[in-house]
Amino acid sequence: MEIDVRESGDGATFRVRVAPRASRDRIGGAHAGALKVALTAPPVEGAANAALIALLAKALRVPKGAIEVVHGQTSRDKTVLARGVSADAVRALARG
Repeated sequence: MEIDVRESGDGATFRVRVAPRASRDRIGGAHAGALKVALTAPPVEGAANAALIALLAKALRVPKGAIEVVHGQTSRDKTVLARGVSADAVRALARG
């Protein structure tokens, strides 16, 4: 299954399903149209969001400031905007 990515003028928007308190940070492919991401950070005071931004920025080779959680800040299901990134680059994350 592939993730649902929308490309806009300034980047790509996609859904992420976060599993906090995992044994290691990793991108785990696609699930129900969302990118699965495991994070060691707990879902407390934005720690998981910060870890998610850092992991995605590194994987997409963009600055942390280019990644923004636009919806679902306190939920496991989030919508992320990656500025300056193509939809194909985001889809490639799900494929490994």
